Amino acid sequence: MTVFNNTLRIFTWRRAFLALLCLCGIIAVTYFDLPSLATLRQWSEHLGPTFPWVFWVFYVLITQFPIPRTIFTLSSGVLFGPWLGIFIALSATAVSAAISLSVVRELLGDWIRPRLTHPAITKINQRLAQRGWLAVLSLRMIAGVPFSILNYAAAFTAVPLLPFVFATFLGSAPGTIATVVFGDTLAGSMNPKVMLVSGILLVLGIFGLWLDTRLPLPEKNESE
Repeated sequence: MTVFNNTLRIFTWRRAFLALLCLCGIIAVTYFDLPSLATLRQWSEHLGPTFPWVFWVFYVLITQFPIPRTIFTLSSGVLFGPWLGIFIALSATAVSAAISLSVVRELLGDWIRPRLTHPAITKINQRLAQRGWLAVLSLRMIAGVPFSILNYAAAFTAVPLLPFVFATFLGSAPGTIATVVFGDTLAGSMNPKVMLVSGILLVLGIFGLWLDTRLPLPEKNESE
């Protein structure tokens, strides 16, 4: 019950944060003479080659916390265009997930793992240890699953780091690419080739989900 209440508080906080952002956006648009998105892109281009790296570092740091990363992904498309925006958003997402998993696992793993003794949890851990990347990939493709919360939860399982990062990169790709392209479109341009790449990755992700349901674990591994 405590876990449920904590999760409920997190989702309530997220909704309140998004509502506050929307309110601030409405006030800003109503009362201030804001520059166009195309102008913002021109500004980012004039800031020099270091600005994308500064933005990338900021993206990685902020997404360590339960803050929606959509605003940063959208900003990547607005500020940097489709190709550089996709590179920044996806690479920052993968690195952020790796850092979150490693830090939480290092700080709290030894304390929490001995308490995860329920047979159902043990079985899930066995599955994650062997094909966890497919489970993570499927969850990354669900927009309603919070990015940072999944990082924290995965830290308490047996999913290996590298497969976790790979699944995060691949599973986040369709939604991330679509969001970056949307940001690029808002800034006044559109590249159909980028949408094609997003569609291909989406098909690969769905194939991974289908494959996971067709490949049961060996009996001997489940009984260990």
